[in-house]
Order: sequence, then structure tokens, then C-alpha cells
Amino acid sequence: MKNFFVTSLILLASLSIDAVAQNNTLTAQERSDGWVLLFNGTNFDGWRAFNGTEMPSIWSIEDGAMKVASGVRQGGRPAPEPQAPRDPNAPRVPRPTTDIIYGTKMFRNFELSIDWKVSEGANSGIFYYVVEAPGQQIYSAAPEIQVLDNWNAGDNKLTNHLAGSLYDMLPALPQNAKPAGEWNTIVVRVKDGHVTHTQNGVKVCEYTLWTPQWNELVANSKFKDWAGFKNGPAKEGYIGLQDHNDFNVWFRNIKIREL
Repeated sequence: MKNFFVTSLILLASLSIDAVAQNNTLTAQERSDGWVLLFNGTNFDGWRAFNGTEMPSIWSIEDGAMKVASGVRQGGRPAPEPQAPRDPNAPRVPRPTTDIIYGTKMFRNFELSIDWKVSEGANSGIFYYVVEAPGQQIYSAAPEIQVLDNWNAGDNKLTNHLAGSLYDMLPALPQNAKPAGEWNTIVVRVKDGHVTHTQNGVKVCEYTLWTPQWNELVANSKFKDWAGFKNGPAKEGYIGLQDHNDFNVWFRNIKIREL
């Protein structure tokens, strides 16, 4: 019985290692189809803070996944360090945030696939067409695909705030997100302004940028007076991930192919 128990533990550990190893890789068919990895599972090559040059320290790698951690910030962010008075004649420099972008390349027409998982109550987002500018945030002009614990997060009262939605603009229907602790897969396809969100294998959102439909969505959202949405979004940009400053969120199998 003892030997059986030890053998079982070894087998389970081996299966766990194999499962991690299979993530953040591409099959021969995916490579042939033009997919490339934006995250290799071991480091943050290519990633950095929005409006910054380094990775924020609250991001780490855990079991082959990017993790944005909440522990040190629950109950509020630490008080900021005192800043010297700014010279009004000095050029304005973008201030880095704890949101991150894949900063080595902008994308225009693409298919993006990401696995995400949240802890109970967590909230985050996936952005495309991100453009950096002084004084702006990652969400100032970029469309956001919502990442959320639909059952326990505070921001779960509106259907267009639930997981997979075009945040505050168009709900993901049918709503098929998995609960906290389980992995979800979102695939975002952008081709000549036509966009679809496919969540866990089901198309849940469809819209077209720079059209009367888009303008109506903006006009009926919180972004109606935001210049980045009234005049945009941009025709190309970075891929970004949000630190929402609440609970833990994980991302893995981040891959993209240009169309």
C-alpha cells in the first residue's frame, strides 16, 4: 500500500509538470497557421508597464502563468512617495502604471487567444489597439474585453460588465464564463474593423469599429465624452492587460496571429 501511495504521488506530480509544460507552446499546425506566442511561461520578454519601460513588481510568474497579485494592496494602495514640484516648462513624460502591454509590436488585423483565471471577486481586462500618451491610462482609448468573477465581483450588476463583454458597451451573450478558480479562453478576432469575441468556444460578441453602430455604442456608454473613444480607437496598437487593484488574476497561453 505504501509503494502504491508513493507511486500515485509521483504519477500525479508528473502529470502536473506535463500539463504546465504543454501550456505556452504552439503546435506544428499553429506555427504553420502563423500563430506566435506573446508569453513563453518563464519570463516577461516583450512585456512592460503601460507608459513605462519595466515590468511592475506586482506581476509575477506562477505555474507557467502571468499573475497580477493583490495581497499587498487589499484595503487600498500604499501612499505614494513624495514628488518634487514639477517644472511647468519641462516636457511632459508619460507616467508608468501597473497595467502592462506587449510593447515590442503594434497589431492591426489579428486573432488573439488568451487563457484567463480569476480569484474570487476579481476584475481585470484585456485591451487591444492600446496607444501610449502622456497623462493617459491604458483604458483611455482602447477597447476592453472584460475579465471578471461574474458571481462575486463588485462590478457584476450590468450585463455589459460581465466576462467576455466589450466593457460597458456590448454584453457577451450567451454568458458562459466559468467561475473563480477555473480557466477560461477568450479569442478576439479583429479584421478591417470587424471584431468578434469567442469565449470558451462560443461567439459571444460582435461589432464593427468606426461605424454608426460603434458610434451608438460609445454614445450609450461611460465613454461618450472620452476623446479617445469619440475620435477612435486607433487603427492599430498594442495588446494590454489590466491590473485592477483588487484580487488575483492569471493569464497564460497568450498567442496571436496576424490576418
